[in-house]
Amino acid sequence: MNEFRKDFPILDQEVNGHPLVYLDSAATSQKPFQVIEAVEAYYKKDNSNVHRGVHTLGSRATDAYEGAREKVRRFINADSTKEIVFTRGTTTSLNLVARSFATSVLNPEDEILITPAEHHSNLIPWQQVAKWTGARLKYFPLKEDGSLTMDLVRQAVTDKTRIIAIQQVSNVLGTVHPIKKIAEYIHQKGGYIVVDGAQSIPHIKVDVKDLDVDFFAFSGHKMCGPTGIGVLYGREHLLNEMEPIEYGGEMIDHVGDYESTWKELPWKFEGGTPIIAGAVGLGAAIDYLESIGMDRIEEHDRKLAAYAYDKLQQIDGITIYGPKEGRIGLVTFNLGEVHPHDVATVLDAEGIAVRAGHHCCQPLMRWLKVPATARASFYLYNDESDIDRLAEGLIKTKEYFGHVFG
Repeated sequence: MNEFRKDFPILDQEVNGHPLVYLDSAATSQKPFQVIEAVEAYYKKDNSNVHRGVHTLGSRATDAYEGAREKVRRFINADSTKEIVFTRGTTTSLNLVARSFATSVLNPEDEILITPAEHHSNLIPWQQVAKWTGARLKYFPLKEDGSLTMDLVRQAVTDKTRIIAIQQVSNVLGTVHPIKKIAEYIHQKGGYIVVDGAQSIPHIKVDVKDLDVDFFAFSGHKMCGPTGIGVLYGREHLLNEMEPIEYGGEMIDHVGDYESTWKELPWKFEGGTPIIAGAVGLGAAIDYLESIGMDRIEEHDRKLAAYAYDKLQQIDGITIYGPKEGRIGLVTFNLGEVHPHDVATVLDAEGIAVRAGHHCCQPLMRWLKVPATARASFYLYNDESDIDRLAEGLIKTKEYFGHVFG
């Protein structure tokens, strides 16, 4: 995969006198020339509002925007572009499902099931929905290594379980949950499944029909696209039944003095001027990823995570969280009693960018019994030499904080 590193201009720089090693792709990925140039070209040549104008620029902008929607549809194998709603990101997508769909189907005594490892974006909306509807929020139990098995799923699901909201890949543990099997099981019980795909969509091929999910949310910026653009996939009949939660221009059909009607899918959920350049950039990112091949990217990212696990495990005093097998895209750890922020600061002095903190997963930190962790996350532009630099940086960190290790 080394041939693709040259496509990412930001990586060709020094930080604090060292060649940059970027290991924070789970927070946001870097952007290749192909995406940067697509956004630039839109602003230089096609910048206009969409759907409204009949002039040439308006037509070209509309074609680019709706063309990006078709690319997303194909990329995740949805049945129709009506099932592809553009949003600001995963957070907005999940809030839309929670506020519009969940509040319309949940009753008091119904149950919402999530895992303790969920990102706050897939936790707080369900806390609020539980308050609004009287439904009960419950947590799946996890194995000691943080993984979720179907046995645990079957133990947790009851006849009252109405919605399962779950990440496909953990942004802390790197675990990959058995979404297809979970979807099949909850559907047998008459419930629904909402999937946070923010951490899976960059690394693995997602087929929403094969997974048989009801909703799937993801962000462009974690898959080489721009920030500010995301997607909500939803089954067409479910989206048709849902009410919009933002009102204004673009999403209306007819406006009377006291009543209004909405446009058809997907536009009824896209009030206001949409994120046109973001959609164009996301379309370019999909083109880029498809040119490499998602199977190839997944193989690379799994191998790199396994290499990082083995490499870091050799460092005395390090604790790695999550299972050794089956992880993808990242490794999360603590170095003795050194605070993760201090670890990240020393690594930054070596030109190595990692994330430190609770990673928007405070319940998971409590489950792990730690206040915070450090996280190194990888993507197609990383290789084993970046992991070697990380290991060297951690050894220097140990030397710097030698008094902690005795």
